[in-house]
Amino acid sequence: MHKLRSFSVAKLAKAFSRLSSRLKSTGGRPSAPLGSRILTNTDDIFKHNMWDHVQWTEEDKENARQRAEENSCVQIPLKEQGKFDTEAFQYWDTFYEMHQDKFFKDRKWLFLEFPELLPSGVKSQATNTCLGHQQAAYPQPTGSSIDTETRHQQHNGPTHHHRNTDISDRQGSCQKEALERNEAAIQTATFPGQHASFRILEVGCGVGNSVFPIVNSIKETNAFVYCCDFSPCAIQLVTDHPDYDDSVCHAFVHDICEEMASFPFPPQSLDVILAIFVLSSIHPDRIQGVVNRLSTYLKHGGVFLFRDYGRYDFSQLRFKKGRCLSENFYTRGDGTCVYFFTKEEVHGLFSNAGLEEIQNLEDRRLQVNRGKKVAMHRVWMQSKYRKLYQPSLS
Repeated sequence: MHKLRSFSVAKLAKAFSRLSSRLKSTGGRPSAPLGSRILTNTDDIFKHNMWDHVQWTEEDKENARQRAEENSCVQIPLKEQGKFDTEAFQYWDTFYEMHQDKFFKDRKWLFLEFPELLPSGVKSQATNTCLGHQQAAYPQPTGSSIDTETRHQQHNGPTHHHRNTDISDRQGSCQKEALERNEAAIQTATFPGQHASFRILEVGCGVGNSVFPIVNSIKETNAFVYCCDFSPCAIQLVTDHPDYDDSVCHAFVHDICEEMASFPFPPQSLDVILAIFVLSSIHPDRIQGVVNRLSTYLKHGGVFLFRDYGRYDFSQLRFKKGRCLSENFYTRGDGTCVYFFTKEEVHGLFSNAGLEEIQNLEDRRLQVNRGKKVAMHRVWMQSKYRKLYQPSLS
């Protein structure tokens, strides 16, 4: 076990030396978001629990590949695999009955990495709270929010040719009219949150570790958040929470893998869809269909925010033989499942659903157990994809 968990400080020193040189040439900050606690002196490795933007050596990558290959060489027989799909909600329901709301912590980092979750009027306030007024330590994602991207396009649009400006103005006017017609149609429907001008859906919300930071930030705004999970126990814990407020939130039981199941809001009504460590729990053959269906509920210009497990994360490498269902897809001892993504797979999922990439990052960190003096390579994926505007037919 120590062989799996521990990493050579000498090897880490080489990787961090390269990263340190790169940071000096770029002003001392990583070019991507996802934190800025950089380990540049390996003597400091056990001073903090987590280090950001960790560079892997070729030897690290090869060792990880070999370990994943080794622990997946013995797969669960096909005739025994079906229950992990058909009975998935039961496994998760049992999980939440056992752990209640004690297993996961509220995601305080949420608005720093995903400012798109909030209406523009409350973005800066929520981000400052998230950072503990230390925003300078963590660079704001550039070109990632809808507002920032829209302003960028408007500012950098063709202005030197009068004809192009006229065309651009007409296209913008048509898009605005189409959005207004769609929003007007939505307003005449009857559903929770129908009068909100900004709507968020979190799928696989669990006990609300993302929901309640959002709920507490959108009060007194014209925003509304929906949250669903296929575990009735999880949703009961959400609605029983003292911060649950049905004037700004609607929680409901829903299986996003069920093709015929309907949502309590119409298509093209959402500004944001949030999926945090949920798609990885679905069988790989079903994930594309889930993303396709969810995307139909986004408004044109709406964004899909995604964070999940990356290939060769420590949690993948620690699986024992006999827990593998298929390539890079495993079942834990409690019957819940997990898949480990690559950047290319993530891009394929969302682009095949007709969404445009805003951000697609591999978040590599070094997690440290200071008591046991061991370090673990963590790999997560973080992505943002936008639904393209459709040209007006008029």
